[in-house]
Amino acid sequence: MTTQLRLRTGFEIELLAPRGSSRRTLAVALADCCRGRLRPRWHHDSEPSLVPGLGHFLHLSNGFDIVDADGEQLCSLVDDITIVADLDAHAVPAPGWYRVLTDDPRLLRLLAGQLDPGAPLPSVLEPAAALWGVAVQRYGEVMRLDDALGATVALAAPVGGERERPCEIVTPPLAADHAVALDRLLTVARELGFTVPIEAAVHVHLDGAPFRSASALANVVRLFGWWRPALHELLETNPACRRLAPLPRPLVDAVAGTPTYEQLAAAATAGGLSKFFDVNLTQLFTTRPVRDTLEVRIMPGSIDTAAILRRAGLVEHLLRRCVDPTPLPRPTSGTIGELLHAAPADDSAPAESVAQG
Repeated sequence: MTTQLRLRTGFEIELLAPRGSSRRTLAVALADCCRGRLRPRWHHDSEPSLVPGLGHFLHLSNGFDIVDADGEQLCSLVDDITIVADLDAHAVPAPGWYRVLTDDPRLLRLLAGQLDPGAPLPSVLEPAAALWGVAVQRYGEVMRLDDALGATVALAAPVGGERERPCEIVTPPLAADHAVALDRLLTVARELGFTVPIEAAVHVHLDGAPFRSASALANVVRLFGWWRPALHELLETNPACRRLAPLPRPLVDAVAGTPTYEQLAAAATAGGLSKFFDVNLTQLFTTRPVRDTLEVRIMPGSIDTAAILRRAGLVEHLLRRCVDPTPLPRPTSGTIGELLHAAPADDSAPAESVAQG
């Protein structure tokens, strides 16, 4: 029986297109299935830089929004740069695939708002060039935009290494019929031969509002800080998954008592909290969240709806316990059974039945 979720939940599901295919292939198929359309979109990300003194390049890569016949967004399909092991790093760029690079987040946001994600590479930087009152320069297949004093604003370059194959499906928040919505997407992906890459994960986003109180937020930190090994075992976290880490030590230390929200926020800052931990709490520590969600990042990759929902059900069960102001206890044996009994079911299904799927 498929697990029934009770909370509004968004999903990010990392897949891989077969060779000779791409995330555009899935975008076209999904648009056809829902009698809708696809819209090119930019996906924001960063990658390590080989330029001395520059830690990371920020970039925009090719993605797609799928809109159904009623104009409602079905999902987005984007790249995920953590997916590399299944790819041929030496593959030449596929026609039409490129990225726009810069070194300043403010410039990246400006470029994303000005540039057409459906434009061909040779002309994609032209709208930004008009803003600066300069001409785009071409160096082979690379387009470069410099300001009037010669400082580089952005580059647009073909992207090789089969970067068209990674395909992260990002759903909008789903309030009901989670299984129907996910299977609508994953059935098409399976039929097209999409698979689960080596480093894959599934991320779930839940509304952040219930976890903004000091007691609930402290319990979330206790859950992911104190119970990390049991959680990874319970959810079968993929050991090859990248960009996961235990929560910062100052934040975990802060929940030994009964901290205030301000104390938790200070500990998060001291610990260098970012989104790249087992649970992304960054949006709970800002007054201007981009997406007001709590993101759990330790579910393994999957293309099976029932398996995804079973693990999402376990996550929901444990997080519902975190809303209870009673502090979550420390583990003694650290086993899965102890973890589930530390978060007793309320009016939902018993924890044991959820765990067994």
